[in-house]
Amino acid sequence: MKRLKYIVLLLLMLCPLVFYGQKYNTRAGVLKFEASVASFEEVAAENKSASAILDASNGEIAVLALMNGFRFKVALMEEHFNENYAETSKYPKATFKGKVEGLDVAKLTSEPQAFNITGDLTMHGKTKKITDTAKISKSGNNIIITGGFQVKPADFDIEVPKMVSKKVAEKVTITYNLSLTK
Repeated sequence: MKRLKYIVLLLLMLCPLVFYGQKYNTRAGVLKFEASVASFEEVAAENKSASAILDASNGEIAVLALMNGFRFKVALMEEHFNENYAETSKYPKATFKGKVEGLDVAKLTSEPQAFNITGDLTMHGKTKKITDTAKISKSGNNIIITGGFQVKPADFDIEVPKMVSKKVAEKVTITYNLSLTK
């Protein structure tokens, strides 16, 4: 009986290690968006502090970005983005919750492979279903996920004033580069 107690205790202690070993995460994911139109000033920004977590056992992925973490080349553009478009004081974050279809971490190599990712992007108080084909590879203990997709600001109730509408693309390209560690 005493031996059984020790075995059960040992199993209870090891369980969190088994489950924890299936999670990969980062707090330094890179998100970029590009909404430039030819012949006008570049409308682009980068956020180097997105958080992401991947459950390798089932392919579930979640990404969180603070909207005021996007940096522009022009400070005034960043200010307009935060105050007038993204309204970061009212909608401080964007999230994506989804699933990588058919992910098997044991089969990942340093050569990127294509995987479909489907989930919900929530931004500016609105949620939209997103499907993307991402490139996923493994380097040491890191899983690298890269890809990109397009969204329309109108789908998230982000209004572009008529005065600048010709300077901002109708579709915004969002790219991501996530290097997740166990």
